[in-house]
Amino acid sequence: MPLPRCRWLLLATCLLASSAPADLFYAPPAPDDDTPNFSGSAELGYTRLTGNSNTQTLLAKGRLTWLTGRFTHTFRAETRSVQDNENTTSEQYLVAGRERYELSDDNYLFGFARWERDRFSGYDWQFTTIGGYGRQLLNGPTHTLSAEVGPGYRHDDYADKSKGSDDLPLAYSALDYTYNFSEDISFDQEMSVEATHISVTTRSLSTITSQLNSHLALRVAYDVKSNTHPPPDADARTDTTTSVSLLYSW
Repeated sequence: MPLPRCRWLLLATCLLASSAPADLFYAPPAPDDDTPNFSGSAELGYTRLTGNSNTQTLLAKGRLTWLTGRFTHTFRAETRSVQDNENTTSEQYLVAGRERYELSDDNYLFGFARWERDRFSGYDWQFTTIGGYGRQLLNGPTHTLSAEVGPGYRHDDYADKSKGSDDLPLAYSALDYTYNFSEDISFDQEMSVEATHISVTTRSLSTITSQLNSHLALRVAYDVKSNTHPPPDADARTDTTTSVSLLYSW
């Protein structure tokens, strides 16, 4: 399948996919008592500059969340693309699924699997699966905080085919913090660390979300992904994305 067609296919998937109102995946808080059994959101940001500069940037995210008893199931899909004078300078795809099982006294078990491709990371693609234990540390109307730890496995397929691939055990930890300024404005900080004997990958997502009405919100986000020892042909150790996007939830 040609690459441009793949990009728009994944974008369509993102727009149809969805999630709970919070845009969280690592150490997400427990669903509220009034959370519907099926909920979702789609997030889209796009900019285009012409004239002295000819660039376009696309960011699309989607979540799908449904509840069955003590289980919370989440599906996630994302794509990001930046083009400068018809040259692609950034291209990323991600698809993931997560399971959460509620125990007693704010404890839970979790497991998730993630496939991702970053054209300029030095990897052709990566597949990660992780499971473990989590705990809801704060669960109030203003502050929520949850954390989780566990072992995992990652398969790295390198862009340089002469390097082959690696199968790596890893250690994982993550936390999520939410501060609700009001009923309509919230700040979320999501962080995770995945450590192997080759490298340590850290991820951070900081967002401010302002609810415009019952379904539509405006979101400002700062996303950071860092790899301590990327492949030699990677463009950089750290990628950052600053975005302003519209979030539609139902």
